[in-house]
Amino acid sequence: YIDAAYRGPSWQRWVFKPVTMLLMLLWAWQAPEITTFSYLILFGLLASLLADILQMVPQDRMLYSIGALFISRLLYTLYFINPLAPSFYWLPIVILLAIGAGMVLLLWNRLEDMRWPVVTYLFITLLMVWTATEGYLTQTNDMSFSQLIGSILLLIASIIWLTNRYRSPFRAANAVIAVCYFLGHFMVVRALHI
Repeated sequence: YIDAAYRGPSWQRWVFKPVTMLLMLLWAWQAPEITTFSYLILFGLLASLLADILQMVPQDRMLYSIGALFISRLLYTLYFINPLAPSFYWLPIVILLAIGAGMVLLLWNRLEDMRWPVVTYLFITLLMVWTATEGYLTQTNDMSFSQLIGSILLLIASIIWLTNRYRSPFRAANAVIAVCYFLGHFMVVRALHI
């Protein structure tokens, strides 16, 4: 899929992106211990798969796609927040707020009627990264590290995707987005197997 996203043809993107997400979903389903909270990751992957399909259809379904991505990030956030003990580290909060503010300032004039859906999607993605960061800072282990890296990669994919779509498109954007997107989901699913 990454090669097809960079060089084409487009039919390969139609085939390989859903197949890759379905394989990731099957891998998540085979986790050693499926708990009630593990289903949040499974449903998050399903929501991401739905968003991918909505982005591939010819009609512009961006609002629905962003809604599906919002649900996916919300489910991941709920999964990450489950084992957290209440604590606040200010440095990650400040960094994530600066990233969010910078993205909103960069895209605000170009978003038009998509302003609030995109801002809400950015907010939940930043919240997802914050909960994963808090989880790593309070419980430093391989599982929390995998969740942190996965959430950061998903944030990077979202930033590049929104910048490419609404601000300044560049040729390699789809390939870079695909790398961050798939690796991000891979690291989140990997956390279920640790």
